[in-house]
Amino acid sequence: MKLIKLASESVGKGHPDKICDQIADGILDQCLKQDRNSRVACEVLAANHLIVIGGEITTKAYVDVVKTAWNVLKPLGYNENDFTILSNINKQSSNISQIVNKSKNDLGAGDQGIVFGYATNETSSMLPLPLVLSHELIQQITKLVDAKQLPNVKYDMKSEVIVNYDGIKPVSIDTMLVSVQHEKNANLNNIKKVIIDKIMNPLAKKYKMDLSFNKFVNKAGEFVIGGPIGDTGLTGRKIIVDTYGGFAHHGGGAFSGKDYTKVDRTGAYFARWIAKNVVGAKLADRCEIALSFGIGESKPLSMSINTFGTNKIPEDKIVKAIEKTFNFNLSNIIKELNLKNINYQPLAVCGHFGKDPNKYYFEKLNKTSLLIKNTK
Repeated sequence: MKLIKLASESVGKGHPDKICDQIADGILDQCLKQDRNSRVACEVLAANHLIVIGGEITTKAYVDVVKTAWNVLKPLGYNENDFTILSNINKQSSNISQIVNKSKNDLGAGDQGIVFGYATNETSSMLPLPLVLSHELIQQITKLVDAKQLPNVKYDMKSEVIVNYDGIKPVSIDTMLVSVQHEKNANLNNIKKVIIDKIMNPLAKKYKMDLSFNKFVNKAGEFVIGGPIGDTGLTGRKIIVDTYGGFAHHGGGAFSGKDYTKVDRTGAYFARWIAKNVVGAKLADRCEIALSFGIGESKPLSMSINTFGTNKIPEDKIVKAIEKTFNFNLSNIIKELNLKNINYQPLAVCGHFGKDPNKYYFEKLNKTSLLIKNTK
């Protein structure tokens, strides 16, 4: 049996890039909470002791963007002496606004873009196992830090998981690797023991994997200087962590800080919804949906599908069923996925997909029966 090694990674909420994503989505949430028609394209840079908030925002809301940034930073252990925060926000271009707001009941895409959605039946969340394990490592370590069961450990952390595949089936874990920021006086041996015994091994057992895999915790040694003081952070720089861990294509745009008229985000959520329902309907074991959008257009210009040879019926039949089942109009996508009313900030850490379908409708398996019916 020749095994293929496939890897994915994740990062914690104290990682400098994720700090920026959380601030950008926190500002978006504050705008939408007060004005559901807000137009937001927010970017954040965090470098050393300086945080700069920029972008284009047109809204009736009043949002204190500096305060919103501190709402992200303070729970991570930072205080006002750690950062100077600058705001440089402009309004949305009138040219773009005119194209997006086509009419009262119709919206056009705010830009051109290519997006992808993916699903696989190898886990209950329909995400690749290495990515799921990478995220769960970060989530479990974060819970221990929150509960003060990992003394002197901070929130800047990284994980990577390598899984052995026999064809398309994950059969064993090759490696789990974690790096966590910590205080200078932290006991690294104790940190390693807790993470391996309380998190790595139980996770492997949860997914019915053997425990004889490589386990590395802070393999490079000390990790004292972290967050934006250790490395520059920027919105949209963890796009593979945000999506499918390298198991699918990624379009040209990131998600965080962008409102629902931005097809980089909404189109990718829509494509995930389609792909997940195709797999949920057992029309394929794996599915990748690609959509392309044109600026000002109300619908995608094209759609294609790749089931990686796992389709149970011809792909052209699946495409026809998708076209019958889903409404591709941008205004309808926003409505069906409830994108004016969700909280975006929780999506900024440990992936945008695989979250609670009751909160994030693009994770719902609510079109499977209709898809099956439309294949007849």
